[in-house]
Amino acid sequence: MTQSERTPAAYQAQLAAKAQRLQALFAGFNPPALEVYASPAEHYRMRAEFRLWHEKDDLYHVMFNQESRERIRVDQFPAASALINQVMQPLLEGLRPVKALRFKLFQIDYLSTLSGQLCISLLYHRRLDDQWQVAAEVLRASLQEQGFDVRIIGRAHKQKICLGEEFVVETLKVQGREFIYQQVENSFTQPNAEINQLMLGWAQDVTRGSEGDLLELYCGNGNFSIALAQNFRKVLATEIAKPSVASAQFNIAANCVENLIILRMSAEEFTMAMRGERTFNRLEGIDLAAYQCNTIFVDPPRAGLDEATVKLVQEYDNILYISCNPDTLIDNMQALGETHEVARLALFDQFPWTHHMEAGIYLRRKAG
Repeated sequence: MTQSERTPAAYQAQLAAKAQRLQALFAGFNPPALEVYASPAEHYRMRAEFRLWHEKDDLYHVMFNQESRERIRVDQFPAASALINQVMQPLLEGLRPVKALRFKLFQIDYLSTLSGQLCISLLYHRRLDDQWQVAAEVLRASLQEQGFDVRIIGRAHKQKICLGEEFVVETLKVQGREFIYQQVENSFTQPNAEINQLMLGWAQDVTRGSEGDLLELYCGNGNFSIALAQNFRKVLATEIAKPSVASAQFNIAANCVENLIILRMSAEEFTMAMRGERTFNRLEGIDLAAYQCNTIFVDPPRAGLDEATVKLVQEYDNILYISCNPDTLIDNMQALGETHEVARLALFDQFPWTHHMEAGIYLRRKAG
């Protein structure tokens, strides 16, 4: 679909088609009415990656058609945040005349925030030297003078140079409260901040009034666990990626959350620990028996939950499941639906103008 065809009516039609598909997928589980959360139709992506094309003295962003491999020049990218669009051309104007900055530069990654902070990663097919760093400092100062709150990171093989922090700090507004999140360059964060705020609000709503504690698997930087902590006595969360765990600890302190503990473990490892199949030094000092987790929250990768984790999840009375792939969610529901019923079902349009969609489901254990 071309940009001129992306009208409000076309967006609503596409969203309706996604809703119909999700309803059809869950028809066999007798769900309640589907809750649909629309995205802004443009400027919704907080991250963007572009290849760089060198043509004589010119330098510009490009993307490639996945089917035809056609190269497309990109001067503006409506899917990306307004902040990314604002900085794209000033950045290129600073790169073009400086050989130390443009030589062997092949990709630019942008990470932006609703709070106005921006991180730009410049990727090179060569080793970066002192000359590059001096020129990059000048470039950063120029962008700051133009009003951009920017960090610049240079990346090459086994090399990373940070001018400023290697993270941005986002502020999300969820049901009248602000939450602060550190988001590290080259680590996973929710790509659509507006939808993320809606997902966090929905998750708070479905768990409001919960009894006992919450267990979360795949917690990332604490995006959901920090927002949900207010609804539970205690929260125990797991994450395997070190940068994400470090960000989660920062975010716990920044949001003054006192009832949340993050464990650096994979979901599979935690499953083994809970079943007593293996002990881990990382659990030293953590009394798992002291947690009365009636609710479990999972936000797994596109592959969904593995069989062992599905069985673990079934042991909890309430299951909150956010899925970026409804097809694998339905696969997991073949087992989960035997023990639990669908209490809430939501569609979050995280990726407008694509076939991808994010689903949220809240399950309660069946009576008897």
